[in-house]
Amino acid sequence: MNLDFDVDPLFSWYVVLLAFSGIALLVIGAVNVGGLKVGWRLLNVLVGLGFTGYAYYLAFVFDGSTYTIFFKAFILPVLLIINAVKALVTRSQTPAAPAAPAGAPYQPNAQYPQQGGQYPQQGAPYQQPSPYQAAAPAAPAAPAAPYQPPAPPQG
Repeated sequence: MNLDFDVDPLFSWYVVLLAFSGIALLVIGAVNVGGLKVGWRLLNVLVGLGFTGYAYYLAFVFDGSTYTIFFKAFILPVLLIINAVKALVTRSQTPAAPAAPAGAPYQPNAQYPQQGGQYPQQGAPYQQPSPYQAAAPAAPAAPAAPYQPPAPPQG
């Protein structure tokens, strides 16, 4: 093992930081911590595998005498972790979708609002408004009578 904090502490801390950031990115990508999209999770896993693999190589396989430390390589994990935290905060602040009102009656013959937003009277034919005609303000419609079932036949 190449980690010796007494002989070369800079190299040893570099390897530890590589391993830590690699494992953190693997966890963020593998477990959907912040509600990240699949592309971001895949990028986290790939970068995490790269950092963890390089830390393993430096700690156990590397036997050269010179090495170069790239501190700029730690910018990407920091940005990816910030992105995951931002997605988690955004997801927690998003309000839940409102539920349908309970007890709303089912109306099989209900008509949808027309272009003016008014419901047509029961039995009134639908007329397509002309695009060349100025829209007149709609008079308020009388409320529809509640549904009453037909009377049973007398016989």
